[in-house]
Amino acid sequence: MLIAGLALITAALVLFTQAPAGGGYASHILPVTILMGTGAGLAFPALMTVAMTGVTPADAGLASGLVNATAQVGGAIGLAVLATIAAETTGASQAASALLDGYHAAFTAAAAAMFGATALAFALTSSAVVLRVRDVLAPGRV
Repeated sequence: MLIAGLALITAALVLFTQAPAGGGYASHILPVTILMGTGAGLAFPALMTVAMTGVTPADAGLASGLVNATAQVGGAIGLAVLATIAAETTGASQAASALLDGYHAAFTAAAAAMFGATALAFALTSSAVVLRVRDVLAPGRV
């Protein structure tokens, strides 16, 4: 589910890069938002499972707190970077087309980052990589 969820989020971000200035909510925003929400619903539980795998019950609270804190900080940094990209692209103009260009640039950067995350997740969750990691962490238990 992780790869499928990340791929849906990536697709939604790519679709947001195509939103027109005069686009309507029902035709250009709602379908893409549903696609992104579906992707997040598939990816986030899988990410939490991956993050918590191998954690002892005694350390589960600490690990869960670290995962949540990391997600919050990562989201804040990501938003700051994307807002900076949008603002730099838009410049001083308040024209709708300039603002749209800024948003398109930010969504393009986000889509590229998500594509990289999807590729990395795919590479790290392939059976060969998982077996090698397990063999390193627990030799003889595979």
